[in-house]
Amino acid sequence: MTDTYRHKGMRRALVEEITNKGITDMSVLKAIGKIPRHEFLDSSFDRFAYNDVAFPIGSGQTISQPYTVAFQSEMLEIKRGDKILEVGTGSGYQACVLSELGAKVYSIERQKKLYDKTSKFLSKLGYHLNLFYGDGYAGLPTYGPFDKIIITAGAPEIPKKLLLQLKIGGWMVVPIGGDDGQVMTKVTRIGEKEFNQETFGDFAFVPMLKNKAK
Repeated sequence: MTDTYRHKGMRRALVEEITNKGITDMSVLKAIGKIPRHEFLDSSFDRFAYNDVAFPIGSGQTISQPYTVAFQSEMLEIKRGDKILEVGTGSGYQACVLSELGAKVYSIERQKKLYDKTSKFLSKLGYHLNLFYGDGYAGLPTYGPFDKIIITAGAPEIPKKLLLQLKIGGWMVVPIGGDDGQVMTKVTRIGEKEFNQETFGDFAFVPMLKNKAK
């Protein structure tokens, strides 16, 4: 794995770009500036790795646009030691950002090939996270409750089982909608059965699918 001066320069330019788009959390910007995103992509995409766009990573999934990763990360307002459930490990890039922010990351992926590939890759990269193969809609009740939950795929509706895995006072960041786009939504658990919902603009994600894929 090689992280050259060229790559570092491209990361600095990417950080400047997403700052200009409105990201202000310095911890998030520092994480984006540190993680070698080019390592998460096929080498043929190397010169495009720090463009602010999403890229395919196989199994019908993508590595999210850096601005989107930063936006969701900023919405989480992570405090060091926060226990975070991520639904949709994908390439592992978002999970690494969460880890750099000081979170204890529990991440679940439904695509077995992607799960196997990412698990090995993140270990080589030096990130030892809690990764699981399973159905994101079911979450990880054995490991909850969580301080925050992030969903990195477009959900047609707010997954109720996941809401119950939030601590009271915690919140979920989830893009809600169908194939024509989603609205970034923050759902805060304010009581045992009480939730508050806010929206934060339009985004585009791959769909959140039920059950585990083989």
